[in-house]
Amino acid sequence: MKKIFILFFIIFSLDISSQECSEFFLVRHAEKDRSKAENNNPKLNQKGKERSLKWAEVFKNIELDKIYSTNYYRTIETVTPISKKLNLDITLYSPSKINYKNFISKNIGNKVLVVGHSNTIPAFVNGLINEKVYDQINDLNNSNLYIVTICNGVVKHNLLYIE
Repeated sequence: MKKIFILFFIIFSLDISSQECSEFFLVRHAEKDRSKAENNNPKLNQKGKERSLKWAEVFKNIELDKIYSTNYYRTIETVTPISKKLNLDITLYSPSKINYKNFISKNIGNKVLVVGHSNTIPAFVNGLINEKVYDQINDLNNSNLYIVTICNGVVKHNLLYIE
């Protein structure tokens, strides 16, 4: 019986240590300046700057390995406080050019933050989980936090609302 327990413990320990888990955190950029409707690349408004600091608080105890942002003022400004607090560079990406399988394989074992837009973040989450679950975010919603965990091919996902 003792040998079976030891064998079970060794096998279980090997299984846990061999797990390749990745965590993806996805948010839409904080509130943007809407004073000039024709501006396709606005910066954050005051409320957005405050929210970007709140996001930094949310992520302060998560040991992120990578941060991805689209190349727009509002996304970069949203993630900059997190980048500075964690001393991580921001990697730019284009939502239309993401190959989700490659993105996942490139980030095995990492904790990754992805910042995008109301029309790209839900699609990004759906691409990671390989299932259409999440719809486009309302243009006034800047509070969603999507969390996707992939461990040895097992995918779990959650949506939190952080006001």
